[in-house]
Amino acid sequence: MAQKNLSVVLHSQGDLRLENLPIPEPGPNEVLLQMHSVGICGSDVHYWQHGRIGDFVLTKPMVLGHEASGRVVKIGAAVKHIKEGDRVAIEPGVPREMDEFFKNGRYNLSPTIFFCATPPDDGNLCRYYKHNANFCYKLPDNVTFEEGALIEPLSVGIHACRRAGVTLGSTVLICGAGPIGLVCLLVAKAMGASQVVITDLSPERLAMAKELGADFQLTVKRADRPQQLAKTVTDMLGAQPHITIECTGVESSIQTAIYGTRSGGVVVLVGLGSEMATVPLINAAVREVDIRGVFRYCNTWPMAISMLASGKVNVKPLVTHRFPLEQAIQAFETTRQGLGIKVMLKCDENDQNP
Repeated sequence: MAQKNLSVVLHSQGDLRLENLPIPEPGPNEVLLQMHSVGICGSDVHYWQHGRIGDFVLTKPMVLGHEASGRVVKIGAAVKHIKEGDRVAIEPGVPREMDEFFKNGRYNLSPTIFFCATPPDDGNLCRYYKHNANFCYKLPDNVTFEEGALIEPLSVGIHACRRAGVTLGSTVLICGAGPIGLVCLLVAKAMGASQVVITDLSPERLAMAKELGADFQLTVKRADRPQQLAKTVTDMLGAQPHITIECTGVESSIQTAIYGTRSGGVVVLVGLGSEMATVPLINAAVREVDIRGVFRYCNTWPMAISMLASGKVNVKPLVTHRFPLEQAIQAFETTRQGLGIKVMLKCDENDQNP
């Protein structure tokens, strides 16, 4: 193996560098991966631009990247279920201890969880990366590395739709048609939603949403009033939606989500905005509209792999740009400008295929 581990390292706010780091040695329960495809997430760009997200503050250099897949090149002594040569998708959140959250199956809520590219934990936007083998999932032959990397954003959609209770016949409003809004659309449809309305400021993103199966697209403007937007959604569907999945984090959009949801329905908050938001809480309370939060995901990788392998969900159209790892800075700039949907970095010099 080439003894170079080119990595994308964020040193401080605005200071993103490509540098060679040592190739890590896997522990007994870990595997060493030759990385293949890594998607750039809005959070990666946010750390680059702002040096923090909420309470997670960059204090030392950190490797970015957490939407990833690769090939196993070395296994730890205790690893049984995967072998060298296996193609795997990486679940970036690995619990560090068996606390109450781990025990009851909601390990994403464990306060001490390891998570790729969340300070102080390094991500996997590099040539070689080691990871806990229990959080590497073997990809079937008919699922590409890029699809494997897209399981991470897809998992947000799965977790959001599970939390929302999307089921056969549900009507759903999705606020925001960025990558997360679009995966929520794909998953909601796969889980049986009969009609989905999706909103965004960008007509281009809504065009993509239409291609991916949205029944109605609503172009919003910043000046639109939440109650008016809620009424427009009702007019489109013929009734208020059972479920709203809010993927923007914008205060006015959260207001629209609450006003727009049917009494007895569910609002799921996926997008993260400012810590405090003024929302019509009493409106939700008296109409028994449940407001549920989402923090990443848990127990989603097996379902995601099944969905992709069976063809129930097609994430391939989400990838609009590809760059070799050497052009990472340009790739980040492309994402920052909001061009396309998903930018994919190709980390294997000898295999730049999807």
